[in-house]
Amino acid sequence: MSSNLLGAHMPIKNGLGNAVRDGFAMGCNTIQVFTKSPQLWKAKPITEEMIADFQSAVKETGMTEIVCHDSYLINMAAATEELRTKSILGLTEEMNRCAQYGIPYCNSHMGAHVGQGVEEGIRLLIEGTKHVLENSDPSVTLLMETTAATGTSLGGTFELLKAVLDGVHGDKRVCVCVDTCHIFAAGYDIRTKETFEETFAKFEQVIGFERLKSVHCNDSVGSLGSKKDRHAELGGGEIGEESFRLLVNDSRFKSIPIILETPMENNGHERDLAKLKSYVNA
Repeated sequence: MSSNLLGAHMPIKNGLGNAVRDGFAMGCNTIQVFTKSPQLWKAKPITEEMIADFQSAVKETGMTEIVCHDSYLINMAAATEELRTKSILGLTEEMNRCAQYGIPYCNSHMGAHVGQGVEEGIRLLIEGTKHVLENSDPSVTLLMETTAATGTSLGGTFELLKAVLDGVHGDKRVCVCVDTCHIFAAGYDIRTKETFEETFAKFEQVIGFERLKSVHCNDSVGSLGSKKDRHAELGGGEIGEESFRLLVNDSRFKSIPIILETPMENNGHERDLAKLKSYVNA
């Protein structure tokens, strides 16, 4: 049984509605978008026209599994109260922007302890997450993304993500996005059938597939355990093609959006999407 939700992160320079249409024209049936610049705290208000155009595009394409990625500035485990507060409010706002559009998932890197220690970082992350859930629209699910374990980031192991899930008492609005480049760089091998199965058996044991709502499908410039967050085109990095062939033919991932974040230059997403489709049943 193969995956049937394959797509890419799409630019929004012509609006979210056209991001959906452009993705569909490329051959996507799922996409990821920003709802604003990921490099800025401020965002332009969402107008009724913007919402109507997006929802019209969703109806035109039948594409309902859409994921938003939040700002790169957010760190709910920051060392200063000012940045923590800005991060909590920023993520809350992003969740509510998703609700305005009707986007069901908001993906976030969540935070890094920046030298305070893992225990304190997790405590702050749980506290911030609770605030976000209390003050955001219940129609939107927050996705904690696995990280490459770079620096003091708090998503480098399945156990760290589980600590947050436990801290919010298993709230069903908190789930997980697995990035293949990130987990590989963090030390989880997925290059062969054996290691792929071992890694996702570990994921099932620690977190559970019922919590997995999105996959970022990227090869890795860095080697296994390198802690380098650098994406490569499929088959052009250290992971290699076999992992992605296994991914799209694994029944556990059939209803989960598998989204490319590989380099976009020279029609990179088009090539990688074609590769993914060629791996199905291969």
